[in-house]
Amino acid sequence: MEWWIYAIVVLAGIAAGFINTLAGSGSLLTLPLLIFLGLPASVANGTNRVGILLQSIVAVGSFKHKKVFEWKDGIWLTIPAGIGALVGAWVAVDLNEQLMNRIIGGLLVFMFFVILLKPEKWIGDSELAEPIKVTPLRVLVFLLIGFYGGFIQAGVGFFLLAGLVLGAGMNLLKANAIKVLITLVFTVLALLVFIVNNQVDYLLGIIMGAGNMLGAWIATHVAVKKGTKFIRWFLLVVVFAFALKLLIW
Repeated sequence: MEWWIYAIVVLAGIAAGFINTLAGSGSLLTLPLLIFLGLPASVANGTNRVGILLQSIVAVGSFKHKKVFEWKDGIWLTIPAGIGALVGAWVAVDLNEQLMNRIIGGLLVFMFFVILLKPEKWIGDSELAEPIKVTPLRVLVFLLIGFYGGFIQAGVGFFLLAGLVLGAGMNLLKANAIKVLITLVFTVLALLVFIVNNQVDYLLGIIMGAGNMLGAWIATHVAVKKGTKFIRWFLLVVVFAFALKLLIW
């Protein structure tokens, strides 16, 4: 493989790491690239998780270092999400990919208007000094989000943010930090499933992961410096762009 192809892989990783940390759906950039490079869809799906894992480690460490969150600020949410991801990664269902893209795109359009029309929910100053309350509904929501993340990954960041901001009452900055913590946990479990099934290209995964890590590091610094208002507008742009991609292209 030519050197410039590896350069493109790294650049795609940087873009995906930045987008994933501040919003979500960076995998809609990296998955098509991995498939274009010749990987079967299942191997591309597994290989992509290497970059997600590495970017999540960097993002969690950076957010924690900047004291954006404490471990108690929703650590329990990783349990249902992790269980859901483990099941989702094992499930092999013959889905109509085009129909699935339309459904996800429709959900993103709905989320776009929720973010646009209810800014107070996304840029509030709630700090949640106490751990958020465990309820059956919240457990179910994060179980389902985890299942989706384990199964396909792309777009899961949007749904995690919606669950954390609208369902758990976190502000957008803290929600991003907890989002990457949950993503880290369920990615470990999902990646193990792909490894067991020999569906990971380690070389491409690590090369792309180097870019993901840099993108995640940049994103955490931007998030803390710019604050929730910037994150909200960035989120609006990304949600709109990827909804358009899924619904039209």
